[in-house]
Formats: sequence, structure tokens, C-alpha cells
Amino acid sequence: MGEIFKNIPEIKFEGKESKNPFSFRYYDADRVIMGKKMSEHLPFAMAWWHNLSATGVDMFGAGTTDKSFGVKPGTMEHAKAKVDAGIEFMKKLGIKYYCFHDVDLIPECSEDINVTNERLDEITDYILEKTKGTDIKCLWATANMFSNPRFMNGAGSTNSAEVYCFAAAQIKKVLELTVKLGGRGYVFWGGREGYETLLNTDVKFEQENIANLMKMAVEYGRSIGFKGTFFIEPKPKEPMKHQYDFDAATSIAFLKEHGLDKDFKMNIEANHATLAGHTFQHELRISRVNGMLGSVDANTGDPMLGWDTDEFPHNAYDTTLAMYEILKNGGLDGGLNFDSKSRRPSNTYEDMFYSFILGMDVFALGLIKAAELIEDGRIEKFVEEKYASYNEGIGKKILERSTTLSELSDYALKLKKPSSPGSGRQEYLQSILNDILFGR
Repeated sequence: MGEIFKNIPEIKFEGKESKNPFSFRYYDADRVIMGKKMSEHLPFAMAWWHNLSATGVDMFGAGTTDKSFGVKPGTMEHAKAKVDAGIEFMKKLGIKYYCFHDVDLIPECSEDINVTNERLDEITDYILEKTKGTDIKCLWATANMFSNPRFMNGAGSTNSAEVYCFAAAQIKKVLELTVKLGGRGYVFWGGREGYETLLNTDVKFEQENIANLMKMAVEYGRSIGFKGTFFIEPKPKEPMKHQYDFDAATSIAFLKEHGLDKDFKMNIEANHATLAGHTFQHELRISRVNGMLGSVDANTGDPMLGWDTDEFPHNAYDTTLAMYEILKNGGLDGGLNFDSKSRRPSNTYEDMFYSFILGMDVFALGLIKAAELIEDGRIEKFVEEKYASYNEGIGKKILERSTTLSELSDYALKLKKPSSPGSGRQEYLQSILNDILFGR
């Protein structure tokens, strides 16, 4: 197949003064920030399902974007055309990673999983052939265990032992493909792992079965040489009314409860955070302080809409605070996957590139500003001083766990009245953030 994106050049860094829409204003791959190249801080990945497969179909209308790439959809020829398109797209943007669900790659055979597996073998052979000699590789993979009707009651949480076996078969195959493609991670997103009503649900039974499936996946993955990280991607709802991986805190507690926390980390999605009633930074922080921040689905939601809109990130305030957490984490085991789709009316090939340029630039700007925020030091100094009462005296004894409830009570009774905890200075700290974002 010849060039697909014929009128679109290689996207290069031209600086913030550039008016060229096919250029980066902030993403300068070789720029060194805090000792590492920007490309190392920002391991961007293309989501196969959105960029190469999504056509803008929604519940109210047909697709608006042609993703056939000149070949009849639903065929293996189309599957290969998507590979060709994806590789060309990544090369022009300088993206080194891709992520996929198994059935993003090929048309699934609804009658025989063996045929599906044969097609997966064929397409991954083709991907390896087409990426040979390039630096393009798999970031992570996952099994789609939510679209097929067999998963209407869940995969690991299903009431059907037969369906549970099919979930296991998909996970086994995708783990093999992940190793084959050199992937850094494997993701569990429990799209149907939850319930619509408790009237027909045994929660304990379902959660234990999910954990058991994950344990078997870890055991098998390690046995075939998978040395990467397993991830959970939290989401509170949609498609299920309540999903068991509601948010980072819930998912971390689940992993620790079932002894899975040594192999798993969080893959945090911005839009899922807001659906759970949290900020993106909150979910990253909770994961980080628990030592379980591993990867990120880089997108955003619309606060005026109550569902998963998967928009491309565009808010530098959000990406600055996200990159602050990622820098404090020492980076990511995974990467920054654009689980994002162009808006339905943005339906041209050019829009695909504009979308990624937007997302890559706003995360690059976030990285620059997060590094400035850390180097500035005022916010971190304030937080340190806020807890200064624990540096000596009774506070130090509290931290050292060398006191008792009775001693603390006696201290309070002798004091009679505590001094003020001090101002939180929220507005002052927000002004510092604004100064770094907009005043330099």
C-alpha cells in the first residue's frame, strides 16, 4: 500500500511562535528537562481502537469518518491496511508506541475463537514485519472482554463457567501476543466487571473469581517470559451501573486484599477520574503515594456531560498537575496512551493529526511547567512547613509511634486549648501555579 496520509508532512518542532498547524509548539523530543529527554518523560502511545477504528458512530447516528483506508472493512485486508496506516501515522508524529485490544486488530470470528486466534497470529506477524527496523513497539495490550454478547454479565465476574473459560482463553492469547510484540504491560479494564442491581448479584463470589483470573494471568504471563507490569484501569461506571474497579483507592484495596499488589499497578485515565467524582491529579496522587502509579490514558472529559467522552487533552492546568505527579513518581512503567478520539464533526485525516498534535503539545507544556513548579519550590516548601509541628516534641513522638493514647490525652488536658492549625493559603498557592503557567 502506498502513502495513506498523502498531504500531511512529518510533524516537527517549530516552537511556540509557529503558526504552522502541522508542527509542534512545545513538544521538542530531544529537549532535556530534569536530566531526561522530553521523549523519555513522555512515552506517547496511539490507541488502536480510537485512531484506526473509531468512525464517529454514536447511539444517535452513523459514522462520519472513513477509516477504511481504501479497503473493505471486516476483512483481513482491512486489518493490514490499519497496520499500514498506523505505522505511517506514528512515523509522521514521532510516536514510538501503540496499544490495542485483541479485536481492534482483526475482525473477530463470532463462531470459533480458534479462527480469531489464527487471525491474531497473522496480523501480529504482519505488525512485526512492518515495524522491523523502526523504533515502533507495543506499549501494552488488553483483551476486549466487554463487547461480545457473551460478556453481558461480565468476564471474570460472569455467572457462566463457560464464559469464564473464554475470558481466560482471550487473556492467554493476548499475553502471548504481548510477549511476541515486546509489550511493556498488560491491562485489565473490567468493562463489564460490576453489576446493574444487587438483587441478582453475589458480590463476594464475583470479586473472588475476578481475582483468581488475574492470579492465573500473572502466573501464565511470568511462565512465558512476560517481565512487564500488569495494570488495572479504574472506572466507576459505564457500561455497568457500578464497576468493581471504581477508582484508584478501590482498585488498590482490591489488589492488596487478594495479594496482587506486587505485580499490578494503576493505569489511570483522566476521564474515568472525573466520572468517579475525582480530579485527574487526585487519582494519580493516590496511585503514586501507594507506589502503584504505572501508566496513564491521556484524555479528558467534558464536565458538562456525565459520560466518557474521551476527548483529546487540551487543558494545560490539568496536564501540569498530572506531570507534576508523574515527575514525583520518577516516571512511568507504562506510558501516556492517547485513549482519545477526535470529535465526531472532526472527520478528516487532517483532524486525526491535529488531535494528536494538540495532545502531545499540551502534555509537553505540562511537563515544562511541572518541572518549573518543582524547581520553584514554593508550593513544596509550604506543604513541608504546614506539617512542621511533627518535627519536634509531641509531634515527633507521634510520627515515631513512640507515644500512647493516654500520653496524648494528658498533653491535651495540660495544654487546655490548642493553637490555631494555621492558614491553608489555598488562594496564595493557586496564584503561584497561575504565575508559573501564565506569567513566564
